[in-house]
Amino acid sequence: MRQIFTVANKEFHDGLRNRWFISITLIFALLSVGLTYFGAAASGTTGVTSLSTTVASLSSLAVFLIPLIALLVSYDSFVGEQEGGTLLLLLTYPLSKSQLLLGKFLGQGSIIALATFLGFGTSAVLLYINLGSSELVATFAVFITSAVLLGLSFTAIAYILSLLVSEKSKAAGLALIVWFLFALAFDLVMLALLVGIEEGLSQQGLTQLMMLNPSDIFRLVNLAGLDSTDVNGVLAVAINASMGQGVLFGLLLLWVVLPLSVAIAIFRKKKL
Repeated sequence: MRQIFTVANKEFHDGLRNRWFISITLIFALLSVGLTYFGAAASGTTGVTSLSTTVASLSSLAVFLIPLIALLVSYDSFVGEQEGGTLLLLLTYPLSKSQLLLGKFLGQGSIIALATFLGFGTSAVLLYINLGSSELVATFAVFITSAVLLGLSFTAIAYILSLLVSEKSKAAGLALIVWFLFALAFDLVMLALLVGIEEGLSQQGLTQLMMLNPSDIFRLVNLAGLDSTDVNGVLAVAINASMGQGVLFGLLLLWVVLPLSVAIAIFRKKKL
């Protein structure tokens, strides 16, 4: 464990010194505050609205932004080290491949978690000042925790991509393709199935298919308890799913563990 935490500490402090951390935090803060204040602009009003409307808006933002940032931060974690010749050097130390990967994951995951907490936490502060709702702390705790898990799942997926290719450019291209498939194409396919099949998909069938996408699980975790008028598209059909929030959190955690396990297996067999 000492080796894992040593690598994690190095990755974390490297991340703090990197402009990525400041940029990510500022992007999250500016966009979340903007959505919190102008989220109801379409209805002709500005200013802080309901907690339900704000969480729905922030979830729609996070589901596109967090996977993209996690992929862009992590896609070169191994292929970049390999191209630079430092990966072999790292493995000359008393450090196994699994320990190196887990250390990188903890360090980079901590950076994403901290940026998410600071960025979206600004919305929680703004809402608390204006609404003072007793539900706010619990709601944002669920939102930020699930957002961190979403980021970690795509970090683990980025590791798989980084270990499968031999060039950073290929890893970057695959990362963008993965983001497009999970963030955009998947829901379009679900919508096509929903309206294209003659008898349509049942709510249960649609919900089960959505479990194949961590982004949709994230949205279900945060939107299941909201007013249905704040939700549209495919989620409006699946929002009353019988699965509880605890089960959805478990599935989101599974989307972290499984890709991470696959990445470890690939790294162990990879010849450097």
